Amino acid sequence: MRATAAVVEQPDAPFVLRDVEVDDPAPGEVLVQVTATGFCHTDGLAREGNMPFPLPGVLGHEGAGTVVAVGDGVTEVREGQAVVMGWPWCGRCRNCLDGEPRYCLDLGRLAFSGSRPIGTSGVRTTGGDPLAGAFFGQSSFATHSLVTATSLVPVPEGLPVDLMGPLACGLATGAGAVLNTARPLPGASLVVYGAGTVGLAAVMAARNSAATTIIAVDRHESRLQLARELGATEVVNAGDTDPVQAVADICGGPADFALECTGILPVVRQAIDSVGMRGKAILIGGAPAGAEFTADHMSTLWGKSIVGTLGGSGRSGPLIGALMALYATGRFPIDRLVERFPLDRIGEAMEASYSGEVVKPVITMPQD
Repeated sequence: MRATAAVVEQPDAPFVLRDVEVDDPAPGEVLVQVTATGFCHTDGLAREGNMPFPLPGVLGHEGAGTVVAVGDGVTEVREGQAVVMGWPWCGRCRNCLDGEPRYCLDLGRLAFSGSRPIGTSGVRTTGGDPLAGAFFGQSSFATHSLVTATSLVPVPEGLPVDLMGPLACGLATGAGAVLNTARPLPGASLVVYGAGTVGLAAVMAARNSAATTIIAVDRHESRLQLARELGATEVVNAGDTDPVQAVADICGGPADFALECTGILPVVRQAIDSVGMRGKAILIGGAPAGAEFTADHMSTLWGKSIVGTLGGSGRSGPLIGALMALYATGRFPIDRLVERFPLDRIGEAMEASYSGEVVKPVITMPQD
């Protein structure tokens, strides 16, 4: 079928709107009419050529919309159903079978190869030239997207579908780091380094946990004020304060958990140094390829954990479903982070994300 997509022709090129042709869904797939898609820094990295995704192609991996066609054998969803497009997973490897599909052993191919599991991208120019697709299994910077049915999470009736897409990645990443990886016990202290989309999602999730001390660290007063409004009990401006010392002063010693959401190596070290014996430093932000960090050996030896987490860990259905339920009851206010941009302003959305002017840009698609 004919669709409109934001195409990147070559590394570091702008997004250009093109008419494209999208295949019918294969067995096990669905065709989704996309309502909106969050813009994530991972999309920017792929556009710049800093991720192994072939170009020209279609990016986008925080999509939500309505199922308009289903392939043979699909029982998970039906036509007309609103869905969030979660991460792809093979369902067969040991990590998928252990309930950790974010760490699917085939994730690299499923997310970045530019092709669906059946070997084709499913999207091409109107002249028949192939385009890379299936970015994170969806390539949802387009009016229509092909997705494996097992990656979809239904959206409950009454929720705004255009707000739900970022739950597929950025918001789930921060929230899942708290709910699935940290799992704070009653009275725990937790510090979040970086009050962007991921960090603010972590703050909101912590507010829904048993943690009683929730500290947000950033250099922008506007972000710190928003963090306080969303549940942080304390904020620290790292521009004029040593955050490690500030955390120790607030907690009366090291924090129980530190979530590093920036990928900036000096900040990684600050997060590690903010927790002590039996504390856990959780690395979330993406540093440049080949980056290395250091930690003090002796203090780490005394029961400190340093762990990475990807996409919020766990399974898309329970995590995204829980976050949608929390949103519905006013306990996970996604709308406080979002500004909408139409598809033809996707370049502006990217710049607003990079500058920090907007926490989470959401790209809305033209509807039939």
